[in-house]
Amino acid sequence: MEFIVDSIEKTLCVGEQIGKLSLPGDVICLIGDLGTGKTHLTKGIAKGLEVTDYITSPTFNIVNEYNGRLKFYHFDVYRVNDPDEIEAIGFDEYIFSPAVSVIEWANYIEELIPKEHMEISIHKLPELGENFRKIVITYTGDRYNYVKEIRI
Repeated sequence: MEFIVDSIEKTLCVGEQIGKLSLPGDVICLIGDLGTGKTHLTKGIAKGLEVTDYITSPTFNIVNEYNGRLKFYHFDVYRVNDPDEIEAIGFDEYIFSPAVSVIEWANYIEELIPKEHMEISIHKLPELGENFRKIVITYTGDRYNYVKEIRI
């Protein structure tokens, strides 16, 4: 699936729809340069999961935990220098739980990502305007077929 969005609100909308459709145990991997909207998309997912806490990027904590319709784990592995660091916090226990896990900068720890996961890449489209982004959603495993229902 591919979406072109031209505002933070539309990015949040895509995320919210993913959150509403998410299932226990979903692993959602976000990839994109700084400033592309990964955290905004995550905020939308959290809203769709009925998380009422303010969502911030866990850049210095590696993971933030939230409660909503489902437990929600938000990882930011930008500052992880070695995959062993993320394993040391019990990464497997998080992502193989009945929670929804969103991992920003997932490409930094590819070897730790389960085979079945959703990958969302976000790219700036400066040729269209400052706020334009292309959101590309791919996945492995039938569990993520629900993304076909997303509309903006």
